[in-house]
Amino acid sequence: MTESRSRPEGLNAYIAVTAAYWAFMLTDGALRMLVLLHFHELGFSALTLAWLFLLYEIAGIVTNLSAGWIAARFGLTATLYAGLSLQIIALGALSQLDPGWAMALSVPFVMVVQGLSGVAKDLSKMSSKSAVKLLAPTEDGGLFRWVALLTGSKNAVKGVGFFLGAALLALAGFKAAVIGMGAVLAIILVAVAAFMPPGLPKGSKSAKFAHVFATDPRVNRLSLARLFLFGARDTWFVVGIPIYFQAALSDGTPEGARLAFFLVGGFMAFWIIAYGFVQAAAPKLLKGAQRSEPEVVRLSVTWVGILAFVPALLALAAWANGPWLMPVLIAGLLVFGFVFAINSSVHSYLILAFTGAERVTMDVGFYYMSNAAGRLAGTLLSGLSYQLGGLPACLATAALMAGASYLAARRLS
Repeated sequence: MTESRSRPEGLNAYIAVTAAYWAFMLTDGALRMLVLLHFHELGFSALTLAWLFLLYEIAGIVTNLSAGWIAARFGLTATLYAGLSLQIIALGALSQLDPGWAMALSVPFVMVVQGLSGVAKDLSKMSSKSAVKLLAPTEDGGLFRWVALLTGSKNAVKGVGFFLGAALLALAGFKAAVIGMGAVLAIILVAVAAFMPPGLPKGSKSAKFAHVFATDPRVNRLSLARLFLFGARDTWFVVGIPIYFQAALSDGTPEGARLAFFLVGGFMAFWIIAYGFVQAAAPKLLKGAQRSEPEVVRLSVTWVGILAFVPALLALAAWANGPWLMPVLIAGLLVFGFVFAINSSVHSYLILAFTGAERVTMDVGFYYMSNAAGRLAGTLLSGLSYQLGGLPACLATAALMAGASYLAARRLS
């Protein structure tokens, strides 16, 4: 056992990192729902809404590629604080958006601000996930439990953020919402910086940028499977389903639109929260403490194979378009969330299991670069497939992405 894992301050550092990550993800989820519903209300098309998130995902690719080196060079606390600070700046900038601006100006402005938020998000994520590798106990499946708890709780908090964003939009309006979130996050940043205990590495001047590219074939194959896994989720999650639900639930009046905001935000929040709870419970559900690493690898193949069938069946249901479609969609998407959460939790464990302590920030950064690439592909495909073929095309495309993740995961075993 390493020294950092045996000291009490190691646990305290894990708690502080988790709390900071929770605060960030609360605003991240709220901001996504605020932007999506606000601009949909202004009349933006599905494809234009996808463009609003494009730079967010591109920034994630670039950030994750370099963030591993930055953390190795300057330390994990530095990248965590930088992520929180950039999110505060992004929220402040977005509060200056003028509804009277032409689309040619408002779309690029929001894209740039979302890009800054994307940098912030992935700096925070890489810092938090890397810290788990360094701080988690090594015995009795400790790494699987700690990473599942961090990831699952983060997504539950993000789900609360989805509902918070929709509620703030309906009750306070767009500008007041982003200003309020920025102020609260600034207070949390000061508190975390003031009380962060020791336990995280400070960085090393010997870290080289050339080391960011993964050299372990398992890391590369897992990263490819991760790309398609998150592409499968975001193909329906980012634009298609929220816009479909908003249109189906609103009666066209301002009151009906506000009610639809609550319903859509509530469902998306519940989905993310339930997904987070399943992620956190995955080690227990899969009996992770009793399984070897090769057994967990085989589980990753099995579960992503199951996942591919869910959106395929939902696409057929959407194509048939019966009066039962809405409850079938809700039930099917909850099943997708359960299976997806198992896959995501297993992946989050495997990337830390595959890497060593000396390369953890580099390999985690590379892995989450692939994660961001999958979100980028899913975001584009969500707007494009929904605009070209409606909900059936959107869900069918998600099924194809999940199938590609299965093919990539098979190469791990």
